[in-house]
Amino acid sequence: MARSIVMTVLLAVALAASPTLAQMKWERRVLIVAAVSGENVALAEQRRILAKWKANSDDRDLTVVEVIGDRVQGAGDTAATIRRKYRLPVTFTAILIGKDGGEKLRSSKPFPAAVLEQTIDAMPMRRAGQR
Repeated sequence: MARSIVMTVLLAVALAASPTLAQMKWERRVLIVAAVSGENVALAEQRRILAKWKANSDDRDLTVVEVIGDRVQGAGDTAATIRRKYRLPVTFTAILIGKDGGEKLRSSKPFPAAVLEQTIDAMPMRRAGQR
């Protein structure tokens, strides 16, 4: 029983440490990457693309939020909340959310780095920040 209390407290602390998607609005762009399991081929490909691209993307205010099964990494929201709000299907889905909270891109395939870069760089808040 004590162990379950400790686990509940640790989970609450971990969730509290990550801002929710609503709290990121106007501060961060969000890339939601969702899959049923961590073994998903498209998920692995999106991670690989992001790992190579991240070195060049630090100034783009992008937070990656992974929704894998019922686990969320990168945000304090629950998987059920994110799946419901963004109508995530069971299959792999990637969604780019702008700082205004609006959906900018959605795909059932991994986003190439060039597509993310071009889309973000064309956003009005990004262009205003570069002046």
